[in-house]
Formats: sequence, C-alpha cells, structure tokens
Amino acid sequence: MIQDIRRYLRHISGPLVGVCAVVYFAYHTVEGDRGIRAWLRLQDEILNAEMQLAKVSSERREMEHRVLLLRPDHLDQDMLEERARIMLNMSKDGDIVVFDRHH
Repeated sequence: MIQDIRRYLRHISGPLVGVCAVVYFAYHTVEGDRGIRAWLRLQDEILNAEMQLAKVSSERREMEHRVLLLRPDHLDQDMLEERARIMLNMSKDGDIVVFDRHH
C-alpha cells in the first residue's frame, strides 16, 4: 500500500511541479512588477502626463504671446493699457467692472 502511494506520488510529482510553475508565471505575468496590470497603470500615467503637457504647453504659448506684445520693439498699446489698469487697479469712466470670486 505504501509503495503504491509512493509510485502514485512519483507519477504526479512532475506534472504537479509543471502546473505550479505555469500558475506562478501566469500570476506574475498579470500581477508582477512588469506584468499586464503594471503596464496598463503605466499607460494611464503616460496619458495623464501627456494631457498635462498639452495644457501647460498651451498656457506657455499664451504667456509667450502676451510677453511678445509687451516688448519695447513691438509694444501693443491695448496690452500696455490692460496691464497698467490691472497693476494700478484703476478703470476709466464708463467701464463695467465684474468681480470674479475665484481670483
């Protein structure tokens, strides 16, 4: 009886080790540091970073344009007046002032 059990265990030990190895590698293919879930998470982070880059790039282009309008060699009178009003907190008669609570 014991010999039968030992023979049975010898026959199933190889396939059992093989199945365990397949399960181990399959788990780490999905859940590991370089697995599918980590890859998907990284793709999401890349997408968020690209969207943030697009937003910041747009803001930078807008600021560069405004700075260009205030250069001494290319001074835009409307931009100069707008900046002076903001800096001095002044307005002309007849101007309508709208207060923004968020700023």
